[in-house]
Amino acid sequence: MNTPNVQIGNWLGRQPPATEAEILRIVEERLAPAIIKRLIALGLERSEIDATVIPLRTLQHRRSRREKLTVEESDRVLRVIRALSLTECVYGSRQRAWEWLRKPHPRLEGRSPLSLLKTDTGSRIVEELLIQIDEGMFV
Repeated sequence: MNTPNVQIGNWLGRQPPATEAEILRIVEERLAPAIIKRLIALGLERSEIDATVIPLRTLQHRRSRREKLTVEESDRVLRVIRALSLTECVYGSRQRAWEWLRKPHPRLEGRSPLSLLKTDTGSRIVEELLIQIDEGMFV
């Protein structure tokens, strides 16, 4: 099984980041808009990208001007990728990972884990819940 950072590297089309500092550097260098196609290939739906990462009109604007995503947008891409990678490791398959990420969860006040990935705080809550599930504390 791939470790989360190996998956992250593969999904970004680059060397796996070895440290959090390398992940930060990826974000600060800003990702190209083409990364959105990779998110779609991983199973994220266009409406989910619009709500969680970057609105479609803004993405079209970035592409037309040949601009990279902003640091904030790049950070949201990494949040989604990290959450998917961790969820896939916990649940053993991408399909099961997406099912869990999209389903409202009682410990998240009925919100889906995916909807919390818009913010750093929300993604930390999702990661914490996944660790607890992995350790057998919750389902």
